[in-house]
Amino acid sequence: MPWSRFHWLVVFALGITWILDGLEVTLAGSVAGALRDPESLALSPSQVGLANSAYLAGAVTGALFFGWLTDRWGRKRLFSVTLGLYLLATAGTAFAWDFPSLALMRFLTGAGIGGEYSAINSAIQELIPARRRGWTDLAINGSFWIGAAMASGATIVVLDPDLFAPDLGWRVSFFGGAIIGCVIIWLRRYIPESPRWLAVHGRPEEAHAIVSDIERRVAAEGHDLGPVPPSAVRVTPRVATSLAEVARTLLRTYPRRVVYGLTLMIAQAFFYNAIFFTYAMMLTDFYAVPVSGVGWYILPFAAGNVLGPLVLGRFFDSIGRRPMIVGTYAASGVLLLASGFAFRAGLLDATTQTLCWSATFFFASAAASSSYLTVAEAFPLEIRALAIALFYALGTGLGGVAAPWFFGVLIESGSRDQVLVGYALASVLMLGAALVAWRIGFDSERKSLEDVAKPLSWD
Repeated sequence: MPWSRFHWLVVFALGITWILDGLEVTLAGSVAGALRDPESLALSPSQVGLANSAYLAGAVTGALFFGWLTDRWGRKRLFSVTLGLYLLATAGTAFAWDFPSLALMRFLTGAGIGGEYSAINSAIQELIPARRRGWTDLAINGSFWIGAAMASGATIVVLDPDLFAPDLGWRVSFFGGAIIGCVIIWLRRYIPESPRWLAVHGRPEEAHAIVSDIERRVAAEGHDLGPVPPSAVRVTPRVATSLAEVARTLLRTYPRRVVYGLTLMIAQAFFYNAIFFTYAMMLTDFYAVPVSGVGWYILPFAAGNVLGPLVLGRFFDSIGRRPMIVGTYAASGVLLLASGFAFRAGLLDATTQTLCWSATFFFASAAASSSYLTVAEAFPLEIRALAIALFYALGTGLGGVAAPWFFGVLIESGSRDQVLVGYALASVLMLGAALVAWRIGFDSERKSLEDVAKPLSWD
């Protein structure tokens, strides 16, 4: 199908999830200094790290629970549920009064965002034309950094002590996320259920009506749809897929893809969460950057992360998935290790440290986005959302939840040698993932999802 206004609607209405996640994660990093202020919550660096880890733990829990529901109830129904949970929890964060209440609200906020990942990634894969699936997916995942830039700009204002009291600015920041989410609930009313999901769940008439409406709208824009190659398959409708069948499909039918997907997810989760959740403490503790000025440094960092998927994304559809995944993961590992040694040697200041991060994450952003693309393509329609949830949960749980706390402890030590150890570990994980991608990666560019992984309901 030609690219149309309908596809732009999908991109904007569903891609906002990553903007919200970027907003939340950046706020968490940017307000770290404010949370440690004696006039605010007076948290220690390790408590700040634990609160961020609570967000990630919530995301893991939410992804698993809501991912299971997404394959059973459909993609569209879960949009409102998960976004609603996010709205309530991020607004609740603004009213936290101590560490336990903050950690609880961050956990629930993460649960809403984690649940979004399953439903949104599934819908994007199933509504976007195959020839542009890679670039679209990477660009949407990269929009995380638009949220990061928005949060950075906001914190420059709300963390200014001349404008807001130390215990007020960070609360205003989190409440702003809830306001943005309210707009998105309205926009998502115009996104249909996945026709693929409807077809295999015994609702072919609804699927046909949705596809016909999309085709009508595309034709009305002046596009020529052209002939559709004939394809006849027999579908056995199902209400749900048992967990036993999910396990058999993952472990018996696609064991290499399981190893591949987990490796990519774990490496990028540790890499990102370790660096990003603690960048504010790096700037304040090692470079004496004032809390109110941290936002200025995240803007170029965010720009590199946005540009990476936009510039490199098209090559995932043309050059191919495997060579691009190998290249972006390897480049990320090498650049972070080099900047780590420069940091240890005292060769960097706050500006050059930020430039090093920007160059590194130009590649790392595309690499991280490609891990979600890979997992979403790798498994059959009937278990796609749960597979995304499982891999996100395992990747984040094994590679990401402890990372903010771990790096928080390293930074709290005040030792550049110890921080370098953390950088080296993140680099080794990315280089190892590049090697795994080279050995067992698979090619899915410009292929129908059904050709990449045959649906379980097809005879």
